[in-house]
Amino acid sequence: MQSHQRHQESTIVLILVMFTSFITPFIGSAINLALPRIGHEFQLNAVTMSWVTMAFLLSSAVFLVPIGKLADIYGRKRIFLTGNLILASASLMAIIAPNGAILIALRAIQGIGSSMMFATGIALITSVFPPHERGRAIGMNVTAVYIGLSAAPVIGGFLIDALGWRSLFYIPAIMGIPAVIAAIVAIKGEWAEAKGEKFDLQGSLVFVLSMSALMYGFSKLPTPPAIILTIAGLLGLALFVRLQIKADYPVFNVSLFRTNRLFALSNLAALINYATTFAITFVLSLYLQYIKGLSPREAGMLLVIQPLVMAAIASVSGRLSDKHDPRILASAGMAVIAVGLALLIPISKETTVVYIGVVLGLLGFGFGLFSSPNTNAIMGSVEKRYIGLASGTVATMRLVGQMLSMGIATMVIHIFIGSGTINPSNYKQFILSAGTTFAIFVALSILGVWASLARGGKNGN
Repeated sequence: MQSHQRHQESTIVLILVMFTSFITPFIGSAINLALPRIGHEFQLNAVTMSWVTMAFLLSSAVFLVPIGKLADIYGRKRIFLTGNLILASASLMAIIAPNGAILIALRAIQGIGSSMMFATGIALITSVFPPHERGRAIGMNVTAVYIGLSAAPVIGGFLIDALGWRSLFYIPAIMGIPAVIAAIVAIKGEWAEAKGEKFDLQGSLVFVLSMSALMYGFSKLPTPPAIILTIAGLLGLALFVRLQIKADYPVFNVSLFRTNRLFALSNLAALINYATTFAITFVLSLYLQYIKGLSPREAGMLLVIQPLVMAAIASVSGRLSDKHDPRILASAGMAVIAVGLALLIPISKETTVVYIGVVLGLLGFGFGLFSSPNTNAIMGSVEKRYIGLASGTVATMRLVGQMLSMGIATMVIHIFIGSGTINPSNYKQFILSAGTTFAIFVALSILGVWASLARGGKNGN
């Protein structure tokens, strides 16, 4: 009977985490399709437009580590539910945002809510599933992420064309509350392995301020104030590492990176993977709508190829990683991504949508092959008391990588076309910026293959 209850609870946890894993990428991906409409309504240039996406990523990334620790102390379920409520409330307000500045601020609040879900989602799954079932459960959760990414271009494109860009926020606003009620009623347990520990407020503040300076500064390069902010952020993170080594109850266990090779290099591989892949949708969404003249719905129907293939491959690779060395699967995935990105470098006005579709399919295959095995390797490399930290670290690597990806793309666009809006007079420069961005991502992917192979086998040997 107790075994049946445990199985029932673990299934409910998986469904709820999968539900939230669907919503967040859905909004994140669909927003990229809406950027030309949002930019037109609020008169935003290309760099400011990118902040509708980046505000969400920045707030998610800087709060993830402290929130992961808070979840270990006060309970993962509690933090997970609070995150759902914040995301739903901010989405409701975003529907009536009167200008670009308020929309960007609300996207930042959405990011805080999402960081609560990111930091606890994988940790909850790891808490309720035994090791031999964990890869399958993580694979299913990754599949939910990719289904959200798959649904975004299709459903998002239709919603933007039919009801306007504000309609994208209906889904998290309406569906968030029922998810919270279901979790309160159905999940009786709570998971807080670090209960009783003190929260490192000083370390958390240094981390949040340093990450904010680094990420914001990086996105505004190469201007002098941006260089100063980026250097200040890096120095702040160095101070954070020193503080964490000395702290009795560190908010981030730095020693895991120094003593656990598998954990350290798997996280580096994840960071590089997201840094090379996230901005592809951003760049191609602008390319397809501005250069090829497609509507949001038409662009969405093409962009859906990548996440559909990802969703199909991720659950299979998750199961395979329970039986085979995740390093080989993840490294092969990263190599496929490098090939796909190289094929996008010569993109031009004459490039056919069929060519773009085939390359997106190849990229989707690489992403699906990499993600689940790499996450399984990270979560399986730490003791149970570090599960919340590991989950928060995985999510931090994802969001920092995504932020770096957007930062690279925005910086290159800024170098090529300045701070003006994208228009026929600078289309040629925009196309050159897209090819340059993809070339940088290829170089990073090759580094990612090395990081993935260098970590060693299942025990880091």
